[in-house]
Amino acid sequence: MTQALEAASLADIPADAWDALHDGRNPFVRHAFLSGLEREDCLRPGWGWTPRHVLLRDGSRLVAAAPGYVKTNSHGEFVFDHAWAHAYARYGRDYFPKWLGAVPYSPVTGPRLLAVDDDARRALLAAIVAQVRADGLSSAHVNFHTEAEDAAFGPDWLPRVDVQYHWRNPGGWAGFDDYLAAMDHKHRKNIRQERARVARAGVRFRVLHGDEADAEDLDAIYGFYLRTFADYGNSPALTPGFLRHLAATMPRQLVLVLADLDGEPAPIAGALCLRGADTLYGRYWGADRTLPGLHFETCYYQGIEYCLREGLANFEPGAQGEHKIARGFLPTFVRSRHWIADEAFAAALRPWCADEAASVRGYKAALDAHSPFKPASAG
Repeated sequence: MTQALEAASLADIPADAWDALHDGRNPFVRHAFLSGLEREDCLRPGWGWTPRHVLLRDGSRLVAAAPGYVKTNSHGEFVFDHAWAHAYARYGRDYFPKWLGAVPYSPVTGPRLLAVDDDARRALLAAIVAQVRADGLSSAHVNFHTEAEDAAFGPDWLPRVDVQYHWRNPGGWAGFDDYLAAMDHKHRKNIRQERARVARAGVRFRVLHGDEADAEDLDAIYGFYLRTFADYGNSPALTPGFLRHLAATMPRQLVLVLADLDGEPAPIAGALCLRGADTLYGRYWGADRTLPGLHFETCYYQGIEYCLREGLANFEPGAQGEHKIARGFLPTFVRSRHWIADEAFAAALRPWCADEAASVRGYKAALDAHSPFKPASAG
């Protein structure tokens, strides 16, 4: 007989029990990553994040779990539902608080319904709905779940799709020159020119894993992270302690790209990435200098070279950005699911979601026409 439970902290859940529910290929659902966000003060209630993980036990055995949070806003989610919140308010209801199954601040596709089998996964979704009803919340949302998890959701979970730009290695490219050879002449030439400008400026790159980075390297990356958030007027959520936590607990999953300029005592730019079993995930970048091509080299080309060198098949550099297409990152669907407690409001949203999906699919089809690859190399 299974029992549904809630947990207000990952610290209450043994790491080995949690990590036994997934295959370890995605770093963002590891206990070390999620518990680090909580322990190192990255999830602040004032920013709308209160951990509320849903668990399913069979006796003493954990058989399913979903990383979950009660949200009082939509900050840091990357699946935009502001229009829903405004419509809910006009409807005379409170949209917040809501429950969110996701990885905070991370618009990366990965498993969200961790479970020992499909039956446990479906039971977990039923437990989420029951808990949302019991808590009087407006809705439940599962963001950036995998395509394989689609089958677990019933028809009462509204589907949404969006587009990101991902790099794939369908042809087994052995090196960057092989990669460029798959492109048409125009795009191949542009990339070579961008890279050459950065090299002529005297910039050299170091790519380090967490166990290869020293305290100064970690401080430099964190400084670039702060700089980018300050440039955009946003509040940084991650803390220096969290970055040190990743370096200590996930040393080979943390990947840092540091740009050194000839004659300068400290790096001038950097990018923070995480790697999984076959995928590199670009998360943050920043720079103290403005140099032509520096952003593309630090965030994209160094990551592609890392994937080719390490044998990784995929590179997800982050959300948004049509400019990524010209650098070989092709439009890719990402998914989310949404359960709305108010049946009348859910019925009104259903055609809205269908219309949105049709629009997104049309948008992707238009983007597909701008692939930089030769037809036989597009994958």
